[in-house]
Amino acid sequence: MRAAIYARYSSDNQRDASIEDQVRVCRERLEHEDWKLFKVYSDRAMSGSNFLRPGIQALVEDAMSGRFEVIVAEALDRISRDQADVAAFYKRMVFAGIRILTLAEGEITDLHVGLKGAMNALYLKDLADKTRRGLRGRVEAGRSGGGNSYGYDVLQEPSAAGEPVRGARRVNPTEAAVVGRIFREYAAGKSPRRIAFDLNAEGIPAPGSRAWGASTINGNAARGTGILNNEIYIGRMVWNRLRYIRDPDAGKRVSRLNPPDQWIVKEVSELRIVDQELWDRVKARQKAVKKETRPDCKRERPFWERRRPRYLFSGLMKCGVCGGGFSKLSAHLFGCSTARNKGTCDNRLNIRRDVLEASVLNGLRHRLMEPALFKEFAEEFFREVNRLRHAESAQLEAARAELRTIERRNQRIVDAIADGAAPKALVAELGKLESRRDELQALLSEAKAPQPLVHPNLAEVYRRKVAELHEAIQSEDIREEAWEVIRSLVDEILLTPEDGELRIDLKGELAGILSLAAGKKKPDAQLRIGLEQIKMVAGAGFEPATFRL
Repeated sequence: MRAAIYARYSSDNQRDASIEDQVRVCRERLEHEDWKLFKVYSDRAMSGSNFLRPGIQALVEDAMSGRFEVIVAEALDRISRDQADVAAFYKRMVFAGIRILTLAEGEITDLHVGLKGAMNALYLKDLADKTRRGLRGRVEAGRSGGGNSYGYDVLQEPSAAGEPVRGARRVNPTEAAVVGRIFREYAAGKSPRRIAFDLNAEGIPAPGSRAWGASTINGNAARGTGILNNEIYIGRMVWNRLRYIRDPDAGKRVSRLNPPDQWIVKEVSELRIVDQELWDRVKARQKAVKKETRPDCKRERPFWERRRPRYLFSGLMKCGVCGGGFSKLSAHLFGCSTARNKGTCDNRLNIRRDVLEASVLNGLRHRLMEPALFKEFAEEFFREVNRLRHAESAQLEAARAELRTIERRNQRIVDAIADGAAPKALVAELGKLESRRDELQALLSEAKAPQPLVHPNLAEVYRRKVAELHEAIQSEDIREEAWEVIRSLVDEILLTPEDGELRIDLKGELAGILSLAAGKKKPDAQLRIGLEQIKMVAGAGFEPATFRL
């Protein structure tokens, strides 16, 4: 019997050797049972509350493919601590005919899934409650309840009793000066984006060793995120403002704002960096900016300032230089977000949305119009449809032949009955034949007239439809559905400067379709299209870009 071993440990604080220890005892069990090891699956420093782990997902995939017959683990909580995940995993393994055996519980059954799953779920809840209780104790003592803010260092010094000091912080003079500068420049009228540009240009490190961005500075006032909203800079520590819930579908934690009466607020004047007068000026400007940009929806805002509409390639455009997204710069132009918001990318070229869409769709249209592709499509479609038509005709002809046979048989039985020479069995058979005759007649009466066989001129219809591709998907009736289909074929569109122009690198299944249409035996994973952006003139159109493959 082929067996798979699964091992996991949940925290960076645990030893990496924990995996090896689990695998060793599981191997001993395999040797005792005389089972053959297929593969060892593992997840290191990953919580059992999240089932979206690479090791367990690979285990499930191989199990459903029938690559082994039994799974061996140290305990059921190594597989998952979430009750719903344990139950779903067990059901899938039962369906695949895979046994689950753990060293702690033995062979897993429905009883184990119910009891152990509930116990593991309660363990997680109890652990979370104890952790929160401990963190709150730190906050009440004026120390950090988790994480650190820009502008402070975490103290590593032991206490007077020799115990490690957890959550103690002190002001970092260098970072504190940057915080003060951000507040002063914003209060003086400089935008968060401009501040981020200047900080990046001067090479000042940002929080988390990333580049400065407008959101890093401005954040979200309601949630207390961003440099300008962090009350620790005025010596006021706010804890429990947010709670985190794991999305059961995505497996990621999502933040939720707690009611203000659940917040824990502690004064820590020794950590103040910004004076109250400067803080108040910043808050006043934030309110003024919010009121100006959202004047109770009474002012008609320009179209491109409203909520971003969904375009054909929204979210799929990426910068080929930095990997950042291409976002809307104005009503029609898209450009690199990193270059615009952080200034750390040199890709300053932009592209019109309609030019990009038309370029990709025209490339698809032109390539699908290859004469050889027309012929191959038409011939294959012709053969398949004709085969189906012949099958339908043969079925109807068989029904007619059976009906003629039944009618002849019925007539003979009727004649025999009229002569008085028919036994009772023939009378019973007559009833069955008449019932079958009625079924066949109903079938033939409801059958539609055979459609004409497809003519090879279908290729011309195909050519016309492909030629109208770009115009067709703009129709209100089919646009949404057509966009979904096209977007599903595109993984990513890279826009990279090349000789003063933007080169489009199209990735995904659409690139493979274009490669096949171009006559390549093996479709490329990536299709390169040279694009020269055409300057648009009011009231004038533009010529399709020239593609070089």
